[in-house]
Amino acid sequence: MNSIEGLITAPFTPFGKDGKINLHIISDLAEFYKRNGIAGVFIGGTTGECSSLTFNEKIKLFETWSKYKSVNFKIIAFLGGTCAAECKQLALAAQQYNLDAVAMTAPYYFKPSGVEELAAFCAEIAAAVPLPFYYYHIPSFTGVFYNMYDLLTCVDGKIPNFAGIKYTYENMMDYQRCLEYKNRKYNILWGRDEMLLSALVVGATGAVGSTYGYTAPVYLKIMEAYKKFDMETARALQLKAAEYITFLHKYGGATGKAFMKAVGKDCGNYRLPVRNLSDAQMQQFLAELKATDFYEYCSI
Repeated sequence: MNSIEGLITAPFTPFGKDGKINLHIISDLAEFYKRNGIAGVFIGGTTGECSSLTFNEKIKLFETWSKYKSVNFKIIAFLGGTCAAECKQLALAAQQYNLDAVAMTAPYYFKPSGVEELAAFCAEIAAAVPLPFYYYHIPSFTGVFYNMYDLLTCVDGKIPNFAGIKYTYENMMDYQRCLEYKNRKYNILWGRDEMLLSALVVGATGAVGSTYGYTAPVYLKIMEAYKKFDMETARALQLKAAEYITFLHKYGGATGKAFMKAVGKDCGNYRLPVRNLSDAQMQQFLAELKATDFYEYCSI
């Protein structure tokens, strides 16, 4: 299995004013991402409001995004993590539409009692299709905090299509150990945008994140500066990315789509229970954003 490298963005699922998925904007989003140096998309995941989507809506997302797959633009389909039967059905759909890989989280309602049970759950779903399979480690949402190095030891040699991990957690020691497992056997994609430089230092070559979709130039410049051993520039750019990310903390979970509106891509509102920005908050957000140098560094 070929490793997925570069910046992979997690797209927001676009909704129209009627609350239904706006599939028509996806062609525009795909071209926007490609134009800004994004290497692929991780669709229907946390950023894509996975738990708020119906089964049929996920199928439609897979089908629509599949039209924009190419050699240089990979598409990873998120399957979910609570219902094994549904995950397997979605995996079959991902195969039908010739997507590049599939991913799933740990079950986050009935949680696995140990890493062995988690590995067994992964094995059941991965066996549904021969597509490269990624485990999505995001314990802040799932509440499943097992070390991923232990998961690799459980699945190694037992799940032929286990490709790697989307690692969205701050345990840099565990992350590095996963990267180096059996001479870098697995593709370990970094998942914390605000710590990309730290991940590059320990060996990351690929990353998945939501903010890459609207500030790709900042992160691409971080990667470029790091490759040139220009750490002063890389640190300054990582700080700049962090300053933009603070808006997400200040205004709440709905701010990601507000950023997209700021760069001219209206993905609509979030579904409940996420609280959307009021008109007044949106205006305040845009005014504060304009007072920074965001428009010198954002995706265009």
